[in-house]
Amino acid sequence: MADLDALRLRWSRALDGARAAGPDPLPYADDLLARWQEPQRRYHTLTHLTAVLDRIDVLAEYAEDADLVRLAAWFHDAVYLPDRSENEERSARLAERALAEAGVSPDGTAEVARLVRLTVTHAPEPADANGAVLSDADLAILAAPPSAYAAYTAEVREEYHFVPNEAFRAGRSAILRQLLDLPQLFRTPYGLREWEATARYNLAAELEMLSTATDAAT
Repeated sequence: MADLDALRLRWSRALDGARAAGPDPLPYADDLLARWQEPQRRYHTLTHLTAVLDRIDVLAEYAEDADLVRLAAWFHDAVYLPDRSENEERSARLAERALAEAGVSPDGTAEVARLVRLTVTHAPEPADANGAVLSDADLAILAAPPSAYAAYTAEVREEYHFVPNEAFRAGRSAILRQLLDLPQLFRTPYGLREWEATARYNLAAELEMLSTATDAAT
């Protein structure tokens, strides 16, 4: 169970680190916490948010502005409907509205929104330090131990319960192949060193499992 008070404190610290002054941070925290607890979520929950924030803490030394990256983590799946394709864009627009009102500078607000939109592709440019940290933190689940990785894939399937099995296997397999075709999944030195090999193993194993299930169904 997520510690809501601890998350409120983490939000407040990140917001105050990204602004000179502004209104009480807690109403913004509560709005975001409510979004992350919506009933349609199985993987994209407070557990995922907490994990991404934890990984950003690990990778913070590589960021140009770690507090802006933390704010982007809060917003990156704040709007999440599994049957919609514009979640990242709607989340970015929410960040633009909320952070401007909360006292974050126009440049800081624009950077958070840019980072949220980056999670569509997880493909930051080589010089994009903030993007590398957010992308690596979000993808670190791919390097989870076997039991945690299996739980992750099961939760993703639950979120897409409305998709027929054959269509889900085809779509998920395409995503896994795209990831495996990338020259590298992780962009920070830590992520590349600590997570790359395990993530590739997990992705390849899942792809093989999906292929076996497809063969069995035909």
